[in-house]
Amino acid sequence: MASPFRRKSKDENAKNEEDDLEIEEVVLAEVPEEELDNLPSEIDLEVALMESAKRVTHTCMDIRRGENVLIVCDPTTGEIGQALHRSATERSDRVLLIVMPKSRHHGEEPPSPVANLMRQQQIVIAPTRYSLTHTRAIRTAVKEGARVATMPGMTPEMCVSGGMTADFNEIKKNLSELSSTLRRKRLIHVKDTNGTDIEFEVSWRDWKLDDNGICNRPRMITNLPAGKAFVLPREGTMNGTIVIDGTWESTMLEEPLELVVENGIVIDIKGDSTASHIRQQFGEAASRLKSKDREQVWTVAEFGFGMNPNAKMTGHVLEDEKQLGTCYFSIGDNTSLGGNAAVGIHIPGVITKPSVWLDDTQVLDDGVFVG
Repeated sequence: MASPFRRKSKDENAKNEEDDLEIEEVVLAEVPEEELDNLPSEIDLEVALMESAKRVTHTCMDIRRGENVLIVCDPTTGEIGQALHRSATERSDRVLLIVMPKSRHHGEEPPSPVANLMRQQQIVIAPTRYSLTHTRAIRTAVKEGARVATMPGMTPEMCVSGGMTADFNEIKKNLSELSSTLRRKRLIHVKDTNGTDIEFEVSWRDWKLDDNGICNRPRMITNLPAGKAFVLPREGTMNGTIVIDGTWESTMLEEPLELVVENGIVIDIKGDSTASHIRQQFGEAASRLKSKDREQVWTVAEFGFGMNPNAKMTGHVLEDEKQLGTCYFSIGDNTSLGGNAAVGIHIPGVITKPSVWLDDTQVLDDGVFVG
């Protein structure tokens, strides 16, 4: 397939500005009025977005001259996509910006033309409403050598504040130091005052400690804002109750959600109307699978805890799950972590003040790291 990139002529900057204006028209049609009301002035926001975009392209991704860069946004994140495009072109003249249709939920595959383009890149940056992290398209791009940053649910306000302002080199250092604590620990026990009481096994070698925001080598992948340690729960070993009291997906919960887990599968979910919505959402995902695989949509797919001191609980799970002292559980697809539940949906929920033990070693006490 012919490369979609070509070198820019000297007159091409004006053409890029015209393209950005066309994207802006699509963006403004999608952004809710209340979000626009809460944003800084247009000039201040544009300057701040460019500063943040430069942090992504120059520091986090360390784009080099001549590298193929693909920026994938949707109509809700086009403003961020434009800023990333402008910043990336300062480093490389082989940068492509694509606006794809908005997905329906986290983990849904992008359109096949977008997936095909991802495979040809050295760098993929994906600020989209719903996460592409746990998709075959991203896994294939990484396998082919791309380094990838996903930014699901990113808003202009998030992009210029909170977790995105953290010192990612410092987070990388703290995550690296955490490895000695995790070493040779097999059993995880999580409790909180709301009723969470859950145990499960992990393979300590499976902990992922590279979600630190520095993504400068082939086959690396990170979320932005970054800052979490996470792992695949060993399939079939989790039993107990999980009470999500922070956020579920991108919703600040008014009442906690209670998930009852047996042998790694959620068998019951209790709560307000959010629980009914979750049943419907996962039921729709299950209906697209073979009957023998439908139960797997309820797999507890991931566990992790936040390590970003600047992240705040905002109702945007991308940032919520990174907040220092919180932990989260994700339900659905676990194949990107080496599991067997290929179900096309992956949604996290955050616990705000957990206590966590690794074997007999306590690492979190009511949301505060021990030691």
